[in-house]
Amino acid sequence: MNLPPISPLELAGLAVYLACWLGYAPLLRRLPHAGGVINANLNVVRTGWMTRMALRKDRFIDSALLGHAINSASFFASSNLILIAALTGALVGGERTWSTVHNLPLVERTAPLLFEAKLALIVVSMARSLLDFIWSIRQLNYCLAAIGALPLAASEETLRAYAAATASILNPALGSFSAGVRGYYFALAAAGWLLGPIPLIITSLGATFLLAWRQLASPSAHGLRQLRLLIDSETM
Repeated sequence: MNLPPISPLELAGLAVYLACWLGYAPLLRRLPHAGGVINANLNVVRTGWMTRMALRKDRFIDSALLGHAINSASFFASSNLILIAALTGALVGGERTWSTVHNLPLVERTAPLLFEAKLALIVVSMARSLLDFIWSIRQLNYCLAAIGALPLAASEETLRAYAAATASILNPALGSFSAGVRGYYFALAAAGWLLGPIPLIITSLGATFLLAWRQLASPSAHGLRQLRLLIDSETM
């Protein structure tokens, strides 16, 4: 089968998307910023939460909050799976899907194989997001087991050690949840490729800048920096 020629602009758009999608998280971890980003500050807040959880006698509220987090991750995972099934159905449709979509006014007219590659990119983006949600749910269940294993009577030093260990499970779990939600942004950016390489570049950069702004300069980011300062001042 002869592959259709791919223009340099199409390759450039795909390269920009992959750089934004795969490079966002590593770049965010290395980005210097006074007070930290939301993800880093949330790690401190969650560690403080686990410390309070370990030191108080009634831990029902903590189990309820974790149960809510598991329900949220399960909802996103279920919705993600439905979207993947719908996109896979369109991808399997082949020529019929291509002919239907190409009648839409804004969709770029391309060869069927390139059109299928564009759909496949969206599916892959959503699939990675689904895996993040599944891993988040598993880790949250590990965290529930860790809370259940906390001793009823122990020294404060021992309880704080248990809290630190539990936080080391909770933080990656909710970090995976955040990565899954982030996948929706980049799946929408990948959908921009259906409109052409220029829209793909615009949507990829737009999703990256929007996520970075929310991490660095949104009201929630400022609020979490203040909360981290308060928690740090209590532990000093």
